[in-house]
Amino acid sequence: MLGGAEMRAESVGAETRGGRPGPSPSSSLPSFPSPPFPTPRLPGSEASERAVGGRAAAAGRGGGLQSPSRKRRTHRPPRAQCVRALDPAMWGLLLALATFAPAVDVGLGAPSTSVLGLASPATTKVPVPTPHSSPAQPSAGKENGTSEQHVRIRVIKKKKIVMKKRKKLTRPTPPVTARPSVTTSPSGTLDLPEKQEPDCPPLGLESLRVSDNQLDASSSQSFGLGPHRGRLNIQSGLEDGDLFDGAWCAEQQDAEPWLQVDARHPTRFSGIITQGRNSIWRYDWVTSYKVQFSNDSRTWWGSKNRSSGMDALMKQVNEQCPNITRIYSIGKSHQGLKLYVMEMSDQPGEHELGEPEVRYVAGMHGNEALGRELLLLLMQFLCHEFLRGDPRVTRLLTETRIHLLPSMNPDGYETAFRRGSELVGWAEGRWNHQGIDLNHNFADLNTPLWEAEDEGLVPDTVPNHHLPLPTYYTLPNATVAPETWAVIKWMQRIPFVLSANLHGGELVVSYPFDMTRTPWAARELTPTPDEAVFRWLSTVYAGTNRAMQDPDRRPCHSQDFSLYGSIINGADWHTVPGSMNDFSYLHTNCFEVTVELSCDKFPHENELPQEWENNKDALLTYLEQVRMGIAGVVRDKDTELGIADAVISVDGINHDVTTAWGGDYWRLLTPGDYMVTASAEGYHTVTRSCRVTFEEGPVPCNFRLTKTPKQRLRELLAAGAKVPPDLRRRLERLRGQKN
Repeated sequence: MLGGAEMRAESVGAETRGGRPGPSPSSSLPSFPSPPFPTPRLPGSEASERAVGGRAAAAGRGGGLQSPSRKRRTHRPPRAQCVRALDPAMWGLLLALATFAPAVDVGLGAPSTSVLGLASPATTKVPVPTPHSSPAQPSAGKENGTSEQHVRIRVIKKKKIVMKKRKKLTRPTPPVTARPSVTTSPSGTLDLPEKQEPDCPPLGLESLRVSDNQLDASSSQSFGLGPHRGRLNIQSGLEDGDLFDGAWCAEQQDAEPWLQVDARHPTRFSGIITQGRNSIWRYDWVTSYKVQFSNDSRTWWGSKNRSSGMDALMKQVNEQCPNITRIYSIGKSHQGLKLYVMEMSDQPGEHELGEPEVRYVAGMHGNEALGRELLLLLMQFLCHEFLRGDPRVTRLLTETRIHLLPSMNPDGYETAFRRGSELVGWAEGRWNHQGIDLNHNFADLNTPLWEAEDEGLVPDTVPNHHLPLPTYYTLPNATVAPETWAVIKWMQRIPFVLSANLHGGELVVSYPFDMTRTPWAARELTPTPDEAVFRWLSTVYAGTNRAMQDPDRRPCHSQDFSLYGSIINGADWHTVPGSMNDFSYLHTNCFEVTVELSCDKFPHENELPQEWENNKDALLTYLEQVRMGIAGVVRDKDTELGIADAVISVDGINHDVTTAWGGDYWRLLTPGDYMVTASAEGYHTVTRSCRVTFEEGPVPCNFRLTKTPKQRLRELLAAGAKVPPDLRRRLERLRGQKN
């Protein structure tokens, strides 16, 4: 490579072949067609990637700028070889090599069956044509009714990026080994192939096994700089206009240059190598790119942010149940992976008045992978059972808005996933890419609350709810992970009522407070004012979890939590400052517990069917607890409009909640009689008695508030109206009493 920088990257292909969870022993589980990408597998080996039956594309960003770290050139290149950057004034140079290997006896789209019994489509074997076949000639051979399709790879530069430091690859990328297909016989045994490919050889761009007519590009400056020159380590021509002048160079006005390769047969895609070279006129470096795949040159799909197939499976569920599901992202990880959420409700995308919002969060620690798998299975289960008309699931989805975040720490999960179930260890992948433990990264609101309580300032001066973020936490140099900020903003946008944070490594449900009240105490019982509610919620999950209720199970570690019903106060277990549970309780209306799902943080895929059975009823029953307590709407007595941010106080419980923007609220309470007060700025407070029974609730407890004279006067004066005589007389009486 002449005077250039080399960049190598692995990109996920059209299908990640990994161990999808195996079939569930339960015959009542749902069945879906398999998605184009299988779910993230939990075994110990790394999944291989392949582009199946379609065109494949690699898209990238680059710029025609000299690397600042380069002071002078030590070699004079023979000719200018360039790839056109986005800046029309710049020339540059790109050489791309897509490394491929033919798929050996691999069927299209036939991943293994999931825990929920997702039915795979019929396996289709695609014949591999001879290398001399033309890309324009359709395949005459068919098998199982499926015609042969071409595979193409496209390299696209998106925009110019200035590199402040030239990065060099210090560790070679290991070869990707082709994984043989594994099928399941009718008896349930695995039919393993007799042999497997030892490696993943190149497709042949550099060795010219890929002919010139298999390469295409968005544009070319001249024929000698055409797509046939998009190969690695090629020699330039001697004269301008040579047939083999230099590397592929797009036209200067080409805003989105791309290079496309037709592989002509099903191909395993393992990576892209880009090589930039300088000339005596210009410098151009490929700094980033994206990869896309296609079967017809019209429909392209990307390869980034696949998270080992999680988002593809979520998309498949969305396609199966479009009327009750919605996928959205709350932000990105430090590495740029999106934090996808699956919303499930009869009216996805909107908050319905009187309908509570609940959430499950998993993968806060990336190596605790079971929670992620359970949420992926849960969304499939809810979709399938809703289509079947199951009354329990139908009621849950029509009366509740459910949000499922399977992977809060996708960077950590990818680290753990590469190591695999048996090799990942106890801590690898626990932290995010910055080395931050996300469960210690939320703002400490406990300390300012307890200090205010010790000084007698709560609740008159300092509120006992919705504590604001400390100033230090919002500073630009504060150590707050992007994943943490994404979840905080998510909490602030949606009026969540109930939540559970799914972890692994133990079998217990812990509840707030997670931080000890005594400074520096390693463990100490530290209950919240809602101790009874949290113990109820924890007992509901633990009492319906099969593993936690197994009398013959051995303790995971030194503590036997089964002696205490498999629940514990978090601070009495071990102190966790900055936990999401405590933050959720003190900054929002949401009550949240932590569920430790299994002794094994990263169980093998073979364990998933049993783990799903252990947790299925518990996951459903816990969601139904959002109906416990009271709920209602606080309205303006005159206009009947809902009052936002009204405060709901319960006598004897030093923790309040507030109404949502429509005036609706939910207050989790255990059965009993309560005196409940509703108050809002500019309104007279109202107190009423509300009885919570053991019947499935919530119990309606509505309020109508009357504006104070001062508030009515403010509104009238603001509107430019005259003060009514009755209000004027009342104000005069009030002034007389005051004097």
